[in-house]
Amino acid sequence: MRKVYSSLNLSQGRQIVLTALATGRDANLAPLTVAVLDVGGHVVCLEREDGSGIMRADIAIAKAWGALGMGMSSREIGDRLQDKPTFLGALASASQGRFGPVPGGVLVCNDKDEVIGAVGISGDVSDQDEFCAIEGIKAAGLVPDPE
Repeated sequence: MRKVYSSLNLSQGRQIVLTALATGRDANLAPLTVAVLDVGGHVVCLEREDGSGIMRADIAIAKAWGALGMGMSSREIGDRLQDKPTFLGALASASQGRFGPVPGGVLVCNDKDEVIGAVGISGDVSDQDEFCAIEGIKAAGLVPDPE
């Protein structure tokens, strides 16, 4: 049997999750859900803290998946599409609901500035979700976009 290559490995994913959750605890944030996706949009890691709502996993995945699909952070997507509700609706439909155009979906890049995955976090206000994602990515020795 051959080994399947992943752009973002489990060890990196676990480090991102652990640091993102610890950052949230240190800041006394609401319970978080963290989704780490590889460049193909497949879940590498997903953790939901006790008390995090049942929709949070879907929202976290949507933030990360949308970032991968558009090649930019979920914050940037939301900013760019504020005045384009028709296109925003079309993207939501085309992605079958896996699209969250609010902060919290952050691209993961390697040292060659290549996108290798994305992190999506949901649970607190979107700016805090994004901050925890960025800290997790940095702790794994990778580069977040946005930094």
